[in-house]
Amino acid sequence: MPGIPSMGGTELLIVLVIILLFFGARRVPELGRSLGQSIREFRKGASEDRDEAKKLEEPKENEELPPREEAHATEPKEASLREEESSSREEAATTNSANRRGA
Repeated sequence: MPGIPSMGGTELLIVLVIILLFFGARRVPELGRSLGQSIREFRKGASEDRDEAKKLEEPKENEELPPREEAHATEPKEASLREEESSSREEAATTNSANRRGA
């Protein structure tokens, strides 16, 4: 893949030797353990968040959905509001054009 260099065996060996020289032979196992624990904690937290998100998405069995009639009852109100807005816009446009003609 262009742009993403792959790491071969030689490069990996060089990096491990540098880490060994930098931290010392005693610290490398400790660093490995702490890195492993960090990865496990991260995965555990990520899976818990995913489980919580699934619980929030699932509808509860005890929760009842509103009847379809009630859901559609708000639509005419919204439609009448849209009609009022469009008529007020038309009136404003008519008033503006009348003002322009008179000026």
